[in-house]
Amino acid sequence: MQTRSFSHFRSLTSQQRHAFIACFLGWSLDAFDYFLLVFCVSAIATDFHARTSAVAEALFLTLAFRPVGAFLFGTIADKFGRRPALMINVGCYSILELACAFAPSLHALLILRALFGIAMGGEWGVGAALAFETLPKEGRGFFSGLLQEGYAVGYLVAAAVYATLYKPFTHMVWQGHVIGWRGLFIVGALPAVLVLYIGLKVEESPVWRAGREHRRESSISTTSGIRKYALTFLFIILLMTGFNFFSHGTQDLYPTFLEKDHGFSAALTGGVAIVYTIGALLGGIFFGSLSERYGRKRAIISATLLALPVIPFFAFGHSLYVLAIGAFLMQFMVQGAWGAIPAYLTELSPGPVRATFPGLAYQLGNLLASRCAVLQARAAERHGNYAVVLAATVLIGAIYLAIVTSFGREAKGVEMTAE
Repeated sequence: MQTRSFSHFRSLTSQQRHAFIACFLGWSLDAFDYFLLVFCVSAIATDFHARTSAVAEALFLTLAFRPVGAFLFGTIADKFGRRPALMINVGCYSILELACAFAPSLHALLILRALFGIAMGGEWGVGAALAFETLPKEGRGFFSGLLQEGYAVGYLVAAAVYATLYKPFTHMVWQGHVIGWRGLFIVGALPAVLVLYIGLKVEESPVWRAGREHRRESSISTTSGIRKYALTFLFIILLMTGFNFFSHGTQDLYPTFLEKDHGFSAALTGGVAIVYTIGALLGGIFFGSLSERYGRKRAIISATLLALPVIPFFAFGHSLYVLAIGAFLMQFMVQGAWGAIPAYLTELSPGPVRATFPGLAYQLGNLLASRCAVLQARAAERHGNYAVVLAATVLIGAIYLAIVTSFGREAKGVEMTAE
């Protein structure tokens, strides 16, 4: 199955390949910039003399403001094109990431992360629309899994950068070959280079170009398009609430769990993160490809329920190796479930608002789940450890997702049109 799936990538035209690479990198680098903060929560708390839960508010604000970006950049993409919207979006989140390196206080950092959330929220919907309107219908499940795991690649790069470059000091940005948390955010500005690649290599979505005349005649607005498909929109919101709770609840504070509960160093924490992110990448591609054969719903439900038996290894392991294996398997299942999502949400979305509809519903679900890290941190502070909190998160998230997904309709293989 995997060999046949990768043959789909080799058969792409130059235009299709550049579009997919741009969208994949846009999502990967967006995630990279987000997860740099995840690894630096403890260091930032020390630097600003704040509690871990206070710094975790930055994670909440990033997630909470993503719906604003989904609506803003999605509307731009539906009206003026996917390509220019994606270029503006990447430029915005890169500049804001750089600004975080020079935040004079925790309050200033919180404001910057809220603005970063707006930029981050726009990328997924715009990128997914550009990718799936350009790619062939055949192999859509594989491309969905690979595209979504750009998120895992971003996490992997953040873990590698943290493990190899980070050193806990705060009064200088650069010192030889190691950098503090502020230096990591300077590295996080590098995605701005992607704007040049998009401008030089990527063409506009053929579906968007073909639908220009239809849009002029129908003049459908974003709000009317959402109202017309309100039940589907509500379903996606409920689905993505569970997905974001499941994903962020197992990822965002796991490095903190390794450092606080097990006393792991930055190098060990980053090393474990690399291991479980490889699991996430493989899981997304595997279940994404599986969804092409058995359907999006079956792939999602299977992956979420298979996460349940992994809980003892993931949260209650007592050695480095058991925790690494448990984290690998957990993220294989968590991101495996995510593997079908880009294709599934895009297939469910109406053509005239395809850049806004799935992205906005996704990010509204993100908003509803955005307090997850803060609530987890507070619960762990009360109980003195993170293990029980992480286990409860997986249990609740997996059961909720399996139930909600079962109520959705299957849309595998639907034709992408502007109407």
